[in-house]
Amino acid sequence: MSESTGTTRRSVLASSATAGTLAVAGCLSDFTGGGSGQTYTVGHGDYETGVDSAAFPEELQIYCVQTGWSNWGAVMEAFEDEYGISLYDAQGSSGEALEDMRANARNPTHSAYNGGYSFGLQAMNDDLTAAYKPANWDVVPDDLKTDNGHVTATRQMTTAVTYRADIYEERGLDAPETWEDLKHPDIAKDLAFTPPHTANGQASALSVNRAYGGDLDDLDPVIEYHEEIADHGADFRRNVEGPMTSGEISTVVEYDYTGLNLKYNNDEFDEDQIDVTILPGPDGEPGAMNVPYGYALLRNAPNPEAAKLFMDFVLTEACQELFFDAYVRPIRADELDQPDAFPDQSAYDAAQFTVDQETLVSKQDAIQEELVERTPLQGAQ
Repeated sequence: MSESTGTTRRSVLASSATAGTLAVAGCLSDFTGGGSGQTYTVGHGDYETGVDSAAFPEELQIYCVQTGWSNWGAVMEAFEDEYGISLYDAQGSSGEALEDMRANARNPTHSAYNGGYSFGLQAMNDDLTAAYKPANWDVVPDDLKTDNGHVTATRQMTTAVTYRADIYEERGLDAPETWEDLKHPDIAKDLAFTPPHTANGQASALSVNRAYGGDLDDLDPVIEYHEEIADHGADFRRNVEGPMTSGEISTVVEYDYTGLNLKYNNDEFDEDQIDVTILPGPDGEPGAMNVPYGYALLRNAPNPEAAKLFMDFVLTEACQELFFDAYVRPIRADELDQPDAFPDQSAYDAAQFTVDQETLVSKQDAIQEELVERTPLQGAQ
């Protein structure tokens, strides 16, 4: 997604990100010194230790820490300003990261994993991760971290529907209120989902599935839904910003983050051209899956000292605020003020749901394979 800034809210966000960067630098005064040969205290509880900056690389590689996603660009810049360590722009999905971790298990190329929480649990189960509890690990909810310190959530997103309000008006369409509304031929004809092998695509499919009474063991409802909308032209897309800008697609099922970032941080649109909504099922069933994202230190990986420092940095309160600047709900959101730009909390309360992450991991491969094999929508791979 574009992170360019313009006027009104966009300029405010740019100033906020700058202020957040300064705040991050200020909140790290507990670390000692900076520069070559300095020691920093990192970790929580039994994992507290000192790391020597003499061992830090010029560039740190962590899967899926990438510009254009979750405001990582601002986080990367703030980290480099504080410690002089740049971060490799690691473009790729959680699923692609897991595949690469498995392929390079004997000779890891990256220091840590960052991405969909369930994919992190899969990496842990594959013995690809190492135990580390970062500073502020104690404030992360118990169900969003593993007791052994291998995977810790840092933020979460919720499945949402983003649509071109101006196109809907031209077509005489009402704003969607439930998933049933997206079956309308004039919506479904240019409706896009994210492919199901990605974390957000899987969440989108499971959101629809839950909205129509399905569960992790019964995917028939979402397949039947896909069959209905495929007849009108709906499909899967990896990239949505360009097609949304051009009007090639008018509706996309993704995360709330994606839609809000498109609404407020894309200079191609006026804010009122884009709307973001959280949808329940046709009879009020939950229809918006909450998806945690997190990180894990990788076993026998290069530069573990710098990776630990980065992991601590991400959980600082000021760094967590940088996620809010890009409309991502940080894991410490309860300690912060949520921007008014998000959909009303009542919409989240009415539609959101979570699934047990350990259970999801045990079924995830089978779920993705079934979705890819059975869906009639084009572009599933």
